Amino acid sequence: MAVAFEVTDSGHGEWAVLRVSGEMDLVTSPVLRQRVHEAVADGRRNIVLDLSGVVFCDSSGVGVLIATRRLMRSCRGRLKLILPADGAAGGGPAQGAHVNRVLAALGVRRLFDVHPDVPSAVAPESDGEADPLSA
Repeated sequence: MAVAFEVTDSGHGEWAVLRVSGEMDLVTSPVLRQRVHEAVADGRRNIVLDLSGVVFCDSSGVGVLIATRRLMRSCRGRLKLILPADGAAGGGPAQGAHVNRVLAALGVRRLFDVHPDVPSAVAPESDGEADPLSA
């Protein structure tokens, strides 16, 4: 059964939040790439990608995340990812945990500024943390 892919956006102060749900694969990843480029073209330099609704991510999805990191770095912007931990409160796997595991398995999770939820990502206190984009 195919899971519908969707990207919705909202603003949280200086942050553009793109909420991604469904499967990030060869077919759907270009949609996310385009939405990120549109946000940057609109002058947004601080982007949160909320991946908590992503149930599957292949190499093309990872490629879009790495390309987004590179884009934000080139325009002196900031990128934060929302990735839930492995377990949901109900004991089952959390949506989005798959992306967390894929990035960790590939050894690229450390490249990203990861948060458990949108409020913690956009909170002013989080701006004082080390920014992986400057690495």
